[in-house]
Amino acid sequence: MASAVLRQEVDELREYMKELSYQAMRTEMSVSRLSDEMRAFKDEMRVFKNEMGEFKDEMRAFKGEMGDFKDEMRAFKDEMRAFKDETIRDRQRMNKQWGELANRLGTLVEDIVAPSLPRVAAELLGCERPELFALRVVRRRNGESREYDAMVVCPETVLVNETKSRLQSSHIDPFLEKLAEVPRFFPEYEQKRPIGVLASLYPDPSVVRRASAAGLLVMGMGDDAMQVLNPEALDARD
Repeated sequence: MASAVLRQEVDELREYMKELSYQAMRTEMSVSRLSDEMRAFKDEMRVFKNEMGEFKDEMRAFKGEMGDFKDEMRAFKDEMRAFKDETIRDRQRMNKQWGELANRLGTLVEDIVAPSLPRVAAELLGCERPELFALRVVRRRNGESREYDAMVVCPETVLVNETKSRLQSSHIDPFLEKLAEVPRFFPEYEQKRPIGVLASLYPDPSVVRRASAAGLLVMGMGDDAMQVLNPEALDARD
């Protein structure tokens, strides 16, 4: 009986040792596999670090190239700004010389002022298609005559221009009187509002202020063409 019990215990011990050996073998295999996986992971991390180093080098080179590009663009912008400024100065000099030449030749109205009047009528009065645009207009009535340097007739207004080689304050009142006579000399326009435009190459600011107070527009030479210097004068007569 004791022998049978002892044999059973030996068998159980043998099975336990076998199971323990099996578990140890599995553990060893797991450790080995984990070690291999860790080694592979370290290799991947080493490759990743190398790639990141190369990427950083590329980014550093890219930043350097972008810095050079920005410097080139800044230099280009400076050159373009200088070129633009020089072009504007050249155009201004050319316009001034052209205006002074036209002034000397007595063609200031035809060459300089008149081409800008339809544009002024469109911009300030909304008159895109004038009924009449004429230069050196002479009208006789009841034995009297009046001459106007230029006229632009719009649906509701009549733009009347008088151009002076040198505009002075003393020209304002006579022009106002001449403007007031427009309905008498042009009865067909008596329902239209007459708007006076004094023009000169470079009118003095004090004259412009006096004309504004009287409700007269004043044109002078701009960068590209004649321009109205006091558009607010339109409100002075409303």
